[in-house]
Amino acid sequence: MRPYKVYAIKHGTVIDHIDSGNALKVVKILKLDEYDQIVTVGIGLESKKMGKKDIVKIENKSLTKTELNKIALIAPHATINIIQEFKVAQKFEVALPQFMENLIKCPNPQCISRNEDIYSKFYKHSLNPLKVRCHYCERVFDSFSLI
Repeated sequence: MRPYKVYAIKHGTVIDHIDSGNALKVVKILKLDEYDQIVTVGIGLESKKMGKKDIVKIENKSLTKTELNKIALIAPHATINIIQEFKVAQKFEVALPQFMENLIKCPNPQCISRNEDIYSKFYKHSLNPLKVRCHYCERVFDSFSLI
């Protein structure tokens, strides 16, 4: 395995074990292109656990529950590392809840949630592959159609 160097952060969050090729989707869904701190993205890194993986490091940022749920939609196997004083203070895996409200928009243009002033509601339909079901139109979507 070839070693790689990634800038160390003093405080912040590292999103590790993102399926290879999905780091930029994580950046997009978290709107990190608008973030005014350092964001480091590694794509196609070697991993003993996954073969290939992506990683996103975000300096001086703690993720909200909503942001963690968004990550779980794109990278259901991701690991979150909370960094304090250059060390991992906490480590956990993301987990998508059974029910999600106002997290994502329904891709169905005919869905009432797209045409009325109501929150979207989704249920976890399956985990492998990850699919969700809209509460209103009852259509099932894979996670990539939601971005």
